[in-house]
Amino acid sequence: MDTRERHTAILTRARETGKVSATALSDRLGVAVQTIRRDLRQLADAGLLERVHGGAVLPSGTSNIGYADRRALNRDAKARIAARAAMLIPDNASLFLNIGTTTEALARALRHHRNLKVVTNNLNVARTLADVRDCEIVVAGGVLRPSDGGLVGDLAVLAIARFKVDIAVIGTSAIDLDGDLLDFDAEEVRVSQAIIAAARKTMVIADKAKFTRKAPVKIGSLADVDDFVTDGIPSERLALALADWQTKVHLA
Repeated sequence: MDTRERHTAILTRARETGKVSATALSDRLGVAVQTIRRDLRQLADAGLLERVHGGAVLPSGTSNIGYADRRALNRDAKARIAARAAMLIPDNASLFLNIGTTTEALARALRHHRNLKVVTNNLNVARTLADVRDCEIVVAGGVLRPSDGGLVGDLAVLAIARFKVDIAVIGTSAIDLDGDLLDFDAEEVRVSQAIIAAARKTMVIADKAKFTRKAPVKIGSLADVDDFVTDGIPSERLALALADWQTKVHLA
């Protein structure tokens, strides 16, 4: 079986099951696990699959992949992005962190900052920073989403509207090539929009794989963002647009 045939077989299996395992594919197709991992990397680079720990999943269009898989997706890139974003956040700052695995990574990167006030609708962020002496945490109440520890709904929006912080740090599920920021849950988007409205500056943190994903609900646009921290811009056209919008790009 040549590379093209393997890729077809892998995509067929992924469409049948939603997720494929490198080990199971190795047994199924009769090739080495290393060969399958290379195939999965190539298919992910082409935007046809998304890598997760141990295998890959289909790119999402109308519903998000599981939270554990999202945590494993591009873990190293998210850690680099978080470290770069942390450099842009000074001590003695107030900020929002919304729901997402990249904002969780940023919370870990902020543990050595001094005198921060963090407002969040992400229970995982709150837990990460809970034992940091120099960090005051405010959890925006709302309806708990058990799948990812997010708090959404009217109560969250009302709680956020009481604040005016220095920086809103937003993660996003997908980014269109025209710069639109997208997500899957309209309730989560309402909260993210409230967070942006209640901040003096907005920072978006997202890895370049988000440019190959699709999601149906619009949060906003990179045109309205002050700082964009990522590990790559997919096109010269978007890079020029970001420059025209005066959105500062920080590559990790």
